[in-house]
Amino acid sequence: MTNEFEHVAHGPLTPDQFAHLGEGAIAYVRPMKSEEAQALFPQVQGLKPGMQLFALVGANGEPIVLADSKDAAVANAWEHQLATVSLH
Repeated sequence: MTNEFEHVAHGPLTPDQFAHLGEGAIAYVRPMKSEEAQALFPQVQGLKPGMQLFALVGANGEPIVLADSKDAAVANAWEHQLATVSLH
């Protein structure tokens, strides 16, 4: 089994390395109300206030997709071969 992170140097990460950690491989599902979603996804129009939505967000904080269910957001992550993680 190979370790895809073997090229990472040992020791503390630089701020730039930390910002890109997990990029393209890890995402998280973030529940939010439509008001917050509108700010994260300004291209989306016509959201009713107070709607519960789920954003799939990349490890670097980049929004990927907005969904009306957690399952749909996770399915989109799998479709793009992204591992999902939980935030607490």
